[in-house]
Amino acid sequence: MIVKETLGQGIGMVSEELPHLQSASMGIWVRAGSSHETPENHGISHLIEHMMFKGTASRSARQIAEEVDRMGVHINAFTGKEATCYYIKSLSGNLEKASEVVADMFRNSVFSEEELEKEKQVVYEEIKMTEDTPEEDAHEILDQMVFSGTELENCVIGTPESLAAISRRDILDYLEKEYTSEQTLVALAGSFREERMRSFFAEKLAGLATAPAAELRRDAPYKSRYRVKVKDVEQSHICLGLPGVSMEHPLSCAMKMLNNIMGGSMSSRLFQSVREEKGLAYAVYSGAGFYVNRGICSIYAGVAHQRVEEAVKAIVEELRLLGEKGVSEEELETAREQIKSSHIFGQENVNHRMFYMGKNLLLLGRVETAEEVLERLDRVTMEDVREAARLIAGVENYSGVLISNRDLDLEKIVRG
Repeated sequence: MIVKETLGQGIGMVSEELPHLQSASMGIWVRAGSSHETPENHGISHLIEHMMFKGTASRSARQIAEEVDRMGVHINAFTGKEATCYYIKSLSGNLEKASEVVADMFRNSVFSEEELEKEKQVVYEEIKMTEDTPEEDAHEILDQMVFSGTELENCVIGTPESLAAISRRDILDYLEKEYTSEQTLVALAGSFREERMRSFFAEKLAGLATAPAAELRRDAPYKSRYRVKVKDVEQSHICLGLPGVSMEHPLSCAMKMLNNIMGGSMSSRLFQSVREEKGLAYAVYSGAGFYVNRGICSIYAGVAHQRVEEAVKAIVEELRLLGEKGVSEEELETAREQIKSSHIFGQENVNHRMFYMGKNLLLLGRVETAEEVLERLDRVTMEDVREAARLIAGVENYSGVLISNRDLDLEKIVRG
C-alpha cells in the first residue's frame, strides 16, 4: 500500500513497504531544476547536485564514497528540468545507515571554494561529452528550440560561461530559496519499517528553510525553427519535434500510445519503414516527453550522410499517412498492451517504484496505483488517438536539427 504523509514543516513523504524483498530504494527529491534558474545562474541546479558528493562537515568526498561502498550501496543523483533527486538502493539492513549518509550530504554539504572550482572543470568535461555525442546534442538543441521562451528552455547542464560565474554564495542563496521544506519530498520503496523511517527523516531533515513554491511558468508562442550543425561526424543525425501535451493533459495517455505506434517499438511505423523496409538507419525512434505544464514530441534518425534527404522524406511520409489515415484498431490495442506491460514491469523494480512515486507526488501532488494507471490506459479511445494525431501529423509545425558533415537546407527538405 502506498502511504502519503507529512514529516513536518511541509516536507512530504511517500512510501510503499514490500516486506517480501531484501532491498529498498530511497530518494530525497527537491522541486528544483533548470526551469527554476535565471540566465545568471543557468546550470546551478546540476552543479549543486555534483557538489553534494564533495564533502560535508563530518565526511570528506572520499569518506562518502568509501562508506557507501562498504555497505554495497548504489548511490547516485540526477537533475532534470523540474526536479532533482538524490537516491540510493540498498540491502534492507543497511538502508538507515545509507540514508544517513544521503541526509548528511543533503543538509550538511560544505560547498568548499576549492572543490567548487574543481567540480566546475568536471562539468565542463560533461558538456564536451554531450557535444561529442551527436544524438544527445541534437535532442538538447531541439528542446531549446521547441521550448524557446518558456521555463523549460534552459538545458540542465548549463554553459561554460554561466557556470564560470557561479560562486559559493550563489549556491547558498539558491539552496535557501529552492531547497525548502515545501519543495522537498522523501520517497521509499522496498523492505523497511515505515514508522522507523518516518521518524528518521523527520529528525534528519528538520530545519530546512520554509518558503512557498515559486511560480515557474513562462509562456511564449511556439514557432517552427531549424538548425544545422556541421561537424566531423561519421553519420548524420536528424531530430524533428514540436510541442506535445503536459503530464495531466486529457490526451497524455493517448499521446503515449501514439508515440509507441509511430516509433516506440520494433513493430512501429518508423522502425518498419525507415529501418526495415528502406535500410536507412540503425537507430530510428520517436519520443514523447511530459512536464507539468507542457510536453514535447520528437523523432530521431541516424543515417548515412548521402541519405539524409531520403530519410527525412520517409519520416515525412509516415507523418502524412498518420494525418490522412490515422491508426488501426490493431495498432492501438498493441500499443495499449505494450504500455501497460512496461508500467507493470517497472513496478517490479524498487528503484522504478521509488522514482514513479516521488516524481508524481512532488510534481502532481498525487500517486496513482498500478490498477488506476491500467484503468486509465484502458479508457483511451480511438477518437482520443485521432485527436492526438492531429497535434503531431502536420509537418509544417515541426522544428528540426541536423548534425552532419555538410550544410543542408533541412527546413526545405522537410517541407518539400
